[in-house]
Amino acid sequence: MPKLTRRHFVLSGMTAIVSTRMRSARAPSRSPNRPLAIASANRVTLPDGTVYYNGIRATARAFELMRAGSDPLDAVIAGVTIVEDDPNDMSVGYGGLPNEEGEVELDASVMHGPTGRCGAVAALRYIKNPSQVARLVMEETDHILLVGEGALRFALSFGFQKQDLLTERARQVWLQWRRERSERDHWMQNKLPGALRSALPTLDWAHMTGTINCLAVTEAGDLAGVTTTSGLAFKVPGRVGDSPIIGCGLYVDNDVGAAGSTGWGEDNIRVVGAHTVVENMRRGMSPLQACLDALRRIVKLYGGRPAHQVNFYAINKNGEYAGAAIFKGAQFAVTDARGSRVEDSAYLLERPPQ
Repeated sequence: MPKLTRRHFVLSGMTAIVSTRMRSARAPSRSPNRPLAIASANRVTLPDGTVYYNGIRATARAFELMRAGSDPLDAVIAGVTIVEDDPNDMSVGYGGLPNEEGEVELDASVMHGPTGRCGAVAALRYIKNPSQVARLVMEETDHILLVGEGALRFALSFGFQKQDLLTERARQVWLQWRRERSERDHWMQNKLPGALRSALPTLDWAHMTGTINCLAVTEAGDLAGVTTTSGLAFKVPGRVGDSPIIGCGLYVDNDVGAAGSTGWGEDNIRVVGAHTVVENMRRGMSPLQACLDALRRIVKLYGGRPAHQVNFYAINKNGEYAGAAIFKGAQFAVTDARGSRVEDSAYLLERPPQ
């Protein structure tokens, strides 16, 4: 067996940035990089101008727990719970933007690689941590998805506390949206009038479909994932996107890898995106190639002129990872032995069609 020099050891630990354009996208060469956690990285802007990325908090916590020996599902749920509890983050949990009637409806899914089990909740009201309820669905029932009033009763039966999830800041955004509505509004496009944008300049309007997906692989190679969201801002009550649908907003196969999504959920449902990404990796694609292929399927649905942003995130069993989006400008969070950071996602198109 060849002697492992210090130089070889250092080189074997190096990682390459996966961000690149479609025409030049190639899988980075990377030796096993475990433990590892990745997540979407919505930018949160506070009224005082302070900016932070929600995904960094999630991945840092998940990585810390895995280094201490935690199960990967424990780790990712603990990570996103920080985000669900944050009233300043209007994309997830407490403080999430409401539906068109001013009520916050939350969706979440979890999947555990070692057992292959999963659970989810959708249109859940009054409970700020849907990811934890989704796990209980997985562990305490033989069901996978609970919705609406049934999901709420289930959560309350396990001791979750009912509370108003609409913060004053989110309520003011919703009220302004109502004032600006007109017969020209179109639910599918979720148009946001210019007056609303100018009245609330500190909001990051690019993330009105905000969600957090967090994926992890342990040092031993076990995988898990979670996706949690308050869904599309000002949606029709009862609307459910891809986040709580296993195979769409989240999929994990412990022999292969894990994938998740954020962005316009309806488009992702049409290609069963997370499952497609994992199956691509099963056939030998790198995480980056797998994500880009799934995105191309969405673009094809629109004849090459997609209307909405969709983002995929993926890791494989070796600790290779990627983030990719339809349009330029997306980012994702990573925490591994090199620390926590935000990286640019690969992309297919420079900008949406005019």
